[in-house]
Amino acid sequence: MLRTKIKEILKNGQAEIGSSLCVKGWVRTKRGNKNVSFIHLNDGSTIHNLQIVVDHAILSEETLKEATTGACIGVKGKLVASQGSEQAVELMAESIEIIGPADPEKYPLQPKKHSLEFLREIAHLRPRTSTISAVLRIRHAMAFAIHQFFHQKGFIYLHTPIITGSDAEGAGAMFRVTTLDLANVPKNPDGSVDYSQDFFGRSTNLTVSGQLEGETGALALGEIYTFGPTFRAENSNTARHLAEFWMVEPEMAFYELEDNMNLAEEFLQYLIRYALENCSDDLEFLAKRESEEEKQKPAHERHELSLLERLKFCTENKFQRLTYTEAIEILENSKPAKQGKFKFPVKWGIDLQSEHERYLVEKEFKKPVILTHYPKEIKAFYMKLNEDEKTVRAMDVLFPGIGEIIGGSQREDSYDKLLARIRELKLPEAELWWYLELRKFGSAPHSGFGLGFERLIQFVTGMSNIRDVIPFPRTPKNAEF
Repeated sequence: MLRTKIKEILKNGQAEIGSSLCVKGWVRTKRGNKNVSFIHLNDGSTIHNLQIVVDHAILSEETLKEATTGACIGVKGKLVASQGSEQAVELMAESIEIIGPADPEKYPLQPKKHSLEFLREIAHLRPRTSTISAVLRIRHAMAFAIHQFFHQKGFIYLHTPIITGSDAEGAGAMFRVTTLDLANVPKNPDGSVDYSQDFFGRSTNLTVSGQLEGETGALALGEIYTFGPTFRAENSNTARHLAEFWMVEPEMAFYELEDNMNLAEEFLQYLIRYALENCSDDLEFLAKRESEEEKQKPAHERHELSLLERLKFCTENKFQRLTYTEAIEILENSKPAKQGKFKFPVKWGIDLQSEHERYLVEKEFKKPVILTHYPKEIKAFYMKLNEDEKTVRAMDVLFPGIGEIIGGSQREDSYDKLLARIRELKLPEAELWWYLELRKFGSAPHSGFGLGFERLIQFVTGMSNIRDVIPFPRTPKNAEF
């Protein structure tokens, strides 16, 4: 008999009653008495469990002894209307196969609430929990929706390199890639490392962004996007940082800043609507979980909006657009600034902190915000300089609860201005020769942005720590799994 997924059984519900079915999955809980046992089975296809009813007159307790929490079992039986109120249907077992037993004394996921910190210590098993399985199903749905959105708009999916010789952000903190013997590193006469003997014949690193290479595609194919892993060797042990994470980076020829903002707004609203329409069961579970957690927090740390309200906040409001300079004026004149309640002071030229971004979104405008025209000193070298030569055509999209979710800009398309900026910042001109040449041969206005995929998943799921939205988080001193 072919296996039927639990999601399909629960979806079809009453229509399947009377059917003989085969299900396979992992035991969440088992309870009962001397006459009957109830097994809650989950196969990962849905947040919901299927209740298996075992009549001891048909299947002995001996048969059931290995069907403990954590065990993998297969069950054949007949679907019936449930006698209980917690589920509409249940499966009356006719046979049970123990596919993979689990030692009940040693299995770490007992049927009780576990902390997320504990679950990170058993990352190989945590996808079996309701919370993490819900997050991972939503993560899958968002990845699919990203590809669907760009495909429908005619974008080309470009695979940019993971190993690179350039630092797109110009900020360092990159992981080096080498085959050199670290116990016997070859040196030049001046004592520096002789990378000519390395695999690539030069110094190489794991990429921090696919943007620079993405621009080569945009200036040939028109509209492209990248979606892949990126790496930053920042020694940051916070709830917002990972050393390995995924980035979505579209680049578009003939797009100016306004076009870029329009695309970013359309993109984010599409993704959130997709989640609301296709992940309702998982979102409802996570919303309830967050609501229970919020009750344990001090009042000033609680979200003003529930998870589902925050999602609809972003789909039902047109994004407010204003310049960085206008935002600074608003912040300087705000009550928190005048009363000294901002942790970080506000003045023109600063890189806005999350508390400033959230004030603009949640208090001032009560809608998502797109900030533009940032000071050039706090933005990357490749952003197009404005005529005032003080600001660049940057844009950041700010969301409730998390602050910045997208960062982007119109790219500098003038060879002379880009070269001057590279020299001003003392960046390695020789390594960026090909990037400069894009401005020599058929240059065109072009723009793009970056969306941190894990930041998106955090927002959609309401998870407070970024380590809980990726299967195997990579952080300082942590690469066990």
